[in-house]
Amino acid sequence: MKYTQGKYAVISKKALAKEIYDMTILCPEIAAIAEAGQFINIKAEGFMLRRPISIAEINKDKGTLRIIFEVRGNGTKELSQIPEGGMIDIIAPLGGRGFDLSLGKKAVIIGGGIGNPPMLPIAQHYKKNAVVISGFRSANAVILQEDFAASGADVILCTDDGTTGRKGFVTEALAEVIANEKPDVIYACGPNVMLRKIVEIARDNSIKCQVSLEERMGCGIGACLVCACRTIRDGEEFYSHVCKDGPVFDAEEVIFDE
Repeated sequence: MKYTQGKYAVISKKALAKEIYDMTILCPEIAAIAEAGQFINIKAEGFMLRRPISIAEINKDKGTLRIIFEVRGNGTKELSQIPEGGMIDIIAPLGGRGFDLSLGKKAVIIGGGIGNPPMLPIAQHYKKNAVVISGFRSANAVILQEDFAASGADVILCTDDGTTGRKGFVTEALAEVIANEKPDVIYACGPNVMLRKIVEIARDNSIKCQVSLEERMGCGIGACLVCACRTIRDGEEFYSHVCKDGPVFDAEEVIFDE
């Protein structure tokens, strides 16, 4: 896993929704090697542990990475105070395994909540050959719908309370999409309860599936072993680490706890 540590300029920053921030970072040497599904680790002033944030967009021509994150505690609150034009201390790109974008011609891409940002590079890869299903709690949490549409993908918006888009879960929309036209592959990121159901649907329909797991991380480089997850390969169960062995896994490798 090749990565770089340094301070880089935040060249744009905006709020997308309540406590959700969008930043673009100028870091050419990192953007040149970053892949869909990887993440960065950001230093928050006054905090010992860095905060892992998914990469939401990679522009190799401009040498930029885009990140989108939600304020969930004091550390991410501190990150949200970094101004446009300021410097940000990052280690990147991290993640020993990103998404495999060579698994077929037609894809369904599913994001739940803050699991939507890392799905944008996949949509930008598959373009019109993708269906993006985004799920959020409510209208006030919805992000990235214009970005997904701009990729050329068909976009389906779901909210738990029905305040915008269609009311219901992403899995319900997925079942309808598959019934209409079976894709070659499903990519997903979000809460484990959502991923577990998506994996079941993929397995029942014999569709390849990759999932990006969200786990607490300490170091982000595989040294602290905090982000352990249960996996299985060749019939043998063992613990993998999301930061080093993932964050993306083939669906059949992951054991989801009930």
